[in-house]
Amino acid sequence: MPPYRTLKAWQHAQRLAVECVKAARSFPDYEQEGLASQMRRACYSVPLNIAEGSAKNGSREYRRFLDTARGSLAEVETMLEMARDLGYIEPALYGRLEALATETSKTLYGLLRKIGDAALRQPRH
Repeated sequence: MPPYRTLKAWQHAQRLAVECVKAARSFPDYEQEGLASQMRRACYSVPLNIAEGSAKNGSREYRRFLDTARGSLAEVETMLEMARDLGYIEPALYGRLEALATETSKTLYGLLRKIGDAALRQPRH
């Protein structure tokens, strides 16, 4: 098993991506190339960047990928609110996705802090 799969942040992000993609399927046809497409790309980006960063050499580079994942997660959270406000997802589904996004955010932030502390101890070239 690749080491990133043991990371809680990756596990939550992976689950969030799967659930958001399922939710995006129910968006209106006219949104499939708009909001739904953008949400899918942002959702995919979170676990993919966590995985890619974990395979890089050095914590500074890892942190850069985690920062990208965090930015994509903020996009996802914003798009979920838009989808709720536009009536594309039901309030109950929004609540579940928001809770999963919050848990992803917390674990990703914890991983960023851990990697950031290691990056500070790493000598610069």
